[in-house]
Amino acid sequence: MLLRTLVTSAAGAYAANCALGASVALGWVDTSGVRWVHHALYMVTLTATAGAVVAGSARRSPAALALVPAAVPLFLLQRHGARPLGRHGLDALWAAPCYAAGLALAWR
Repeated sequence: MLLRTLVTSAAGAYAANCALGASVALGWVDTSGVRWVHHALYMVTLTATAGAVVAGSARRSPAALALVPAAVPLFLLQRHGARPLGRHGLDALWAAPCYAAGLALAWR
C-alpha cells in the first residue's frame, strides 16, 4: 500500500510538472516571475521517484523497477537545460512510459 502511494505520488509530480511545462511552452501560463515553481516540481519529482525506487527495491517490486529507467531522462533534463525547447520537451516525454508502467504495476 505504501509503495502504491509512493509510485502514484512520483507519477503525479511528474504529470504536474509536464502539465506546467507544456502550459508555459504553449503560452497558456506565464511563469516568468515564478520560474522556481517548475524547478521545485522537478525536485519533488526526483525525490518522489527516488523514494519509490528505494522503497520498492527492497521488495523487488516491479512497479519500483519500472521507474528506474526514468532516471536517464530526468538527468538529461537538468544536463541539457531548457533550450532548445523541443529537446527539453522530448527529454521530459521519454520518462512518461516509465511512470505509466509504474502506475499500471502498482495498481494491478
